Amino acid sequence: QVQLVESGGGLVQAGGSLRLSCGTSRSTFSIKDMGWYRQAPGKQRELVADITSGGSTNYADSVKDRFTISKDNAKNTAYLQMNSLKAEDTAVYYCYVDWLVGSRRWSQGTQVTVSS
Repeated sequence: QVQLVESGGGLVQAGGSLRLSCGTSRSTFSIKDMGWYRQAPGKQRELVADITSGGSTNYADSVKDRFTISKDNAKNTAYLQMNSLKAEDTAVYYCYVDWLVGSRRWSQGTQVTVSS
C-alpha cells in the first residue's frame, strides 16, 4: 500500500517560515493532484494549496502570496513553503494525493504551531 510520509512541522514565531514535505513511494507521474489541507481545533478541515500533474497550483485566499506549493518529480516529493506565518495558520497539516488510478491517500499529519 502506498504511503505518504510528511515532515517539516513545528513551532515557529509569527512572521517566521516553515517548509513541509510530503513524499510518496509511488512516482509522482502517477498523481493527478496533490496538496495540503489543514485543521485547527474546533474547525473544519480546509484546503490550503494543491498542485496538479501539469503543475497548476491553487491556494486558499488566506495563504495566497505567503505559501508556495511545488513538487520534485525526481524525488517523488511535494513541498509547501510557508512564509510570513500567522497565529491563525496554527493547525494540523495533512498532505493528500489523488492518483490517476486509485483512491485518495492521506499523510499522518504534522502540527504547525505559530506563536504570536
